[in-house]
Amino acid sequence: MTATTLLGLALLAPGPVGAELAVPPLSGHVIDQTATFSPAQQASLEQTLQALEARKGSQLVVLMVVSTAPQSIEQYALRVAEQWKLGRKGVDDGAVLVIAKQDRALRLEVGYGLEGVLNDATSKRIVADTITPYFVQADFYGGVVAGVTQITHVIDGEPLPAVEPDNDSGLAGVRQYGPILLVLTLVGGGMLSLALGRVAGAVATGGAVALIAWLFAGAVGLALLAGIAALLFTLLAGGLGGRGFLGGLLLGSAGAGPRRGGFGGGGGSFGGGGASGRW
Repeated sequence: MTATTLLGLALLAPGPVGAELAVPPLSGHVIDQTATFSPAQQASLEQTLQALEARKGSQLVVLMVVSTAPQSIEQYALRVAEQWKLGRKGVDDGAVLVIAKQDRALRLEVGYGLEGVLNDATSKRIVADTITPYFVQADFYGGVVAGVTQITHVIDGEPLPAVEPDNDSGLAGVRQYGPILLVLTLVGGGMLSLALGRVAGAVATGGAVALIAWLFAGAVGLALLAGIAALLFTLLAGGLGGRGFLGGLLLGSAGAGPRRGGFGGGGGSFGGGGASGRW
């Protein structure tokens, strides 16, 4: 075979297939790669979806991208859902609303556990009748809000397993109000020790701090730890041991947040249920 023939075959051969769009890291309930939502709009949506997860355990995420090319919206949405593993493991109560702005396409991908209530017909009505009319008017925030409202309404009517207590959230509550508890211990502990004596004052301070921590965090174990820390701090009269224990528990390490490791999927599974639409 001559060099000319080889060159001709090379020119006739198909070019390389375009690379698939990468699935972004799951950093929150709302991921907007198109800068369509304002910070206030994104924060409002995030709060709504966080409340749904706290109330029902279901994870619903909104993802807006420029385009899913070379994949279809269906292929990309399923890949996103499978990689993120939204919803609780074994319950599979996750869903993702993917919007490809340039493609003028959207897809509601539904986990196995929600397919009974968010079946294909219901999902199609939400996409076509609730969301798409807003998108036709270029009102993307209004369409997403309307769609999320309808989806959460449907999920709220589904008898899903109860949400398990989140100890990390309780710890975040204690840390959030840690400075207040610390001041209460310093001031209240000193006053109660003068009025009741060192031991009785320490016990009273520990009880008061435990009660307030329980009201803030809603976690008995963490409240008891805060109370013990306050008791020891008062007994040690602000010594290094008491200060280190109390500060470490109530204030936490710098940059600590309500979730260890950040937001993430719960291990849910998807099978391609849901609906797509265009505008």
